[in-house]
Amino acid sequence: MIKTSQLTRSFITENMETTAVKEVNLAVEQGEFVAIMGPSGCGKSTLLNLLGLIDRPSSGSYDFNGIQTETLSENSLTRLRRGSMGFIFQNYNLVEELNITENVELPLVFMGMGRKERKDKVSDILHQMKMGHRSRHYPGQLSGGQQQRVAFARAIVNQPLLLLADEPTGNLDSKNGAHILDLLSEHNRSGGTIVMVTHSLKDASYAHRTIRLLDGVIAN
Repeated sequence: MIKTSQLTRSFITENMETTAVKEVNLAVEQGEFVAIMGPSGCGKSTLLNLLGLIDRPSSGSYDFNGIQTETLSENSLTRLRRGSMGFIFQNYNLVEELNITENVELPLVFMGMGRKERKDKVSDILHQMKMGHRSRHYPGQLSGGQQQRVAFARAIVNQPLLLLADEPTGNLDSKNGAHILDLLSEHNRSGGTIVMVTHSLKDASYAHRTIRLLDGVIAN
């Protein structure tokens, strides 16, 4: 599903150039659960943003599900991202002005799905997350664990080919963190492909394999 060749991302600030990801060759098969580990500043989140088509590489190539992405227009990248990928972030990234139902519904709205089908899908997945009773609440009325469950529901409501998780347990206590990891594992067992960035060896143990980054380079 994922194949990168010499994938590189550099940033130029003032008169200095910094290479965050350098010549990464990576392959992830459909149905895999892969963890990316490394110290702070090693390029983990930059690599995840490249894989999620949020950022473009400075050089190299990225083949996603048979599509060569580096030559696509911004509109094509947006359509591919919205239709095929889900994202979970450490800080949840829920829209404070929208209630829980509306937050989870967003990816389906962007896909142009009809209102009734959207409502049915959102209702089903919120009940799966045991959040149906909170459907009219707003993010600020929820605990961190509850917000992350809502973020998880939003990430998978459109049944993405690829789920990308950036430190998904980073702001959670051990109990809520374990629950999110269990949800990720369940999603993977049902056929979902996951790439997760983490600092935690415990979190990484849920994955099939671990890739270590050091100074933007795969170290293993």
